[in-house]
Amino acid sequence: MEAAWNKGFSRMTVLVTGAAGFIGFHTCLRLLARGETVVGIDNLNPYYDVALKELRLSHLGRNPGFAFVNADIADREAMAQVARAHPGITDYINLAAQAGVRHSLSAPFDYTHSNIQGHLTMLEMARHSDKCRHFVYASSSSVYGANTKLPFSVEDRVDTPISLYAATKRAGELMSHSYSHLFRIPTTGLRFFTVYGPWGRPDMAAYLFAKAIIAGEPIRVFNNGDMRRDFTFIDDIVSGVIGVLDNPPVDDGVKPPCHLYNIGNNKSEQLMDFIGLIEESLGRKAVYAFEPMQAGDVKETAADISAIQRDVGFAPTTPISIGVPAFIRWFKEYHGLG
Repeated sequence: MEAAWNKGFSRMTVLVTGAAGFIGFHTCLRLLARGETVVGIDNLNPYYDVALKELRLSHLGRNPGFAFVNADIADREAMAQVARAHPGITDYINLAAQAGVRHSLSAPFDYTHSNIQGHLTMLEMARHSDKCRHFVYASSSSVYGANTKLPFSVEDRVDTPISLYAATKRAGELMSHSYSHLFRIPTTGLRFFTVYGPWGRPDMAAYLFAKAIIAGEPIRVFNNGDMRRDFTFIDDIVSGVIGVLDNPPVDDGVKPPCHLYNIGNNKSEQLMDFIGLIEESLGRKAVYAFEPMQAGDVKETAADISAIQRDVGFAPTTPISIGVPAFIRWFKEYHGLG
């Protein structure tokens, strides 16, 4: 999937937003490992522990090919300064966003600021570059909203969002389509499905469950545990991101040069099975606090990944039986648990 880099592509200078974030950090590591120059942008917002973001950045900073800019992607002047300071940028990976379905219920303007205004600012940056080869951006499985047909396919209608977060992510897809149509910018959107793994976000299920189990506190299990998720390990996600980056849409002069893909593990798992693996890896049993379904949440997600398999050769290789223990090993090390 990543062989395209060896098929005549010159070294790239890749702008990665959300570089201090979970997916952004791992994406930067992979790009740097294969010799690319990476300009990372992040505003280190305090949605979750900034110390974790700073530690990720300290790891990235060990590579001389990495340059970091502390800035808000919605700040147009700041992004103009980045463009002037780094005129060699060839590719854009926009992963910066205000994340979290539940948080959007209490802080809606954070989402329009980062996910709509910020995304538009990045599209404008790419539009005014004479070197833009490809603009890749993060969307979310949340855009499928109230859809009941499984697995979710990129061909499905996505006009029934059930959270503001999902609505802003869908808006990003539509804006990208319009820029591909109007300005012929090659864009690719990636609908991520429940990403987990080492260096993961503290607000995500795997981290929350592990932290509560270690503390002997109850874990909140919604819909009384009757939930399924297409849990996707971070290494597989990054392989998809890089594979897509290396294969920009071709402009045939007729259709807009834009793609949309699901990136998932291609297997929907029972939430209780996922929790069971966390318990097993920690060697402790959880105390369960079963609760009703949360507003804005869905019972089940499952990704149809046939499009990205066909076009990019994406093939996830990490089942939860391997991915969960890998996450717990990192979790123990990070928290000094031996």
